[in-house]
Amino acid sequence: MRVYQHSFGPSSPRWSLFLGPLGRGFLFLRNTVLFFSIGSFLSACGSVNVAQYSGEEPSFQPTTFFSGFLTAHGVVKDFKGEVIRRFNADITACWQDGVGTLDEQFVFDDGEEQVRVWTLVPSGEQRFIATAGDVVGEGQASWAGNAFFLDYTLRVALDDSTIDLHIDDRMYRVSDTVVINESAMTKFGVGVGDILLTIIRHPDQDVACEQS
Repeated sequence: MRVYQHSFGPSSPRWSLFLGPLGRGFLFLRNTVLFFSIGSFLSACGSVNVAQYSGEEPSFQPTTFFSGFLTAHGVVKDFKGEVIRRFNADITACWQDGVGTLDEQFVFDDGEEQVRVWTLVPSGEQRFIATAGDVVGEGQASWAGNAFFLDYTLRVALDDSTIDLHIDDRMYRVSDTVVINESAMTKFGVGVGDILLTIIRHPDQDVACEQS
């Protein structure tokens, strides 16, 4: 979860790639947006409700899992399912008066570095409003059982314009220290890419959280 500035230079002259780790990305073929391609597919994630996982363990509890120092390790896939980037990230997560701040520092396999800072504000039972610098308006997050879902619109910066993508971000806690995260990226309901990653909590490493 982050605020991203893109300076990625494509390895192939045919492609321009604008992507971010926990939730954003889009591919262009010359000047033709790929979501109009016949080869694009509809995302199947949208039909599942987080409440379906209410009985699953271990309990997600965002205020306890997203606390302290975490790392993330994942891949970005294009609309065909091909892995096009790899990344690792350090995450510092702090809470004050019920409000969470997740500061993520990403490094990609090509050396590019990206940063995003999320703010999570409680908005009801097991629900949060999520904001970040490149998120359009407010994202909606909710959790139940071992699952945490985050739905938002990401504004992706291009060379001379921007494009808004819908991100369906889903996380599943599989142990005390590990969460599996999958993110589906769509435009007009058409899938344009996916992000798969593992988030690992490191309770043995201390972090300094600023208190206002």
